[in-house]
Amino acid sequence: MSLVKILALSDQVIERVYSLTTSGHFKDVDLVVGCGDLPYTYLEYIVTVLNVPLYYVPGNHDPDFNPRDARSKVEGGSNLDLRTARCNQTLIGGFGGCIRYRPDGANQYTQSEAYQRAFQMAPQLLLNRIRYGRALDILISHSPPFGIHDDNDPAHHGFKALNWLLRLARPRYLFHGHTHFFRNNIAEHETVSEATRIINVYPYRTIAIEQRPFA
Repeated sequence: MSLVKILALSDQVIERVYSLTTSGHFKDVDLVVGCGDLPYTYLEYIVTVLNVPLYYVPGNHDPDFNPRDARSKVEGGSNLDLRTARCNQTLIGGFGGCIRYRPDGANQYTQSEAYQRAFQMAPQLLLNRIRYGRALDILISHSPPFGIHDDNDPAHHGFKALNWLLRLARPRYLFHGHTHFFRNNIAEHETVSEATRIINVYPYRTIAIEQRPFA
């Protein structure tokens, strides 16, 4: 099986990434994923230099998507919110936004609204399972799932709808951002839940995964 190397980023611009990108440090990266709350110019710079596919989801500090407004999207990238895509032998899905903590907040949803959004993905996941023998390999989100890498303050509760999506799609990986804190002085970056390895990618991580042939 071949490996695909992924550069996953979220939430914070790291100045060193600019020099690492131009110096060839990420030259073996095959795919870039953005998990929200990053300036779109930052993502555009990285994908332009690396010249690889970019998939991203919006965070709560990103603008609402407007296809007629170039400022609301990443040039050279694909907004994967509530969509799935095939990148070579890898199936990727996206779920943007976070829990609603401000009445007028962009890309913020109640738990009920998040479930309604997740249900919209079900037909695509079923079609993937019929066509490829599995629903997803990677799910990218801004928020973590409920009870996994989330926190107790109102802005950082996880989405229960993501837990449901994990049970439905059984992806091998979930990459998320939004929470970037240390609990008991131990960085909680990675958790395995049933079939899924859940990774908080804040502020950036490189991850190599096996590409599996389709059924």
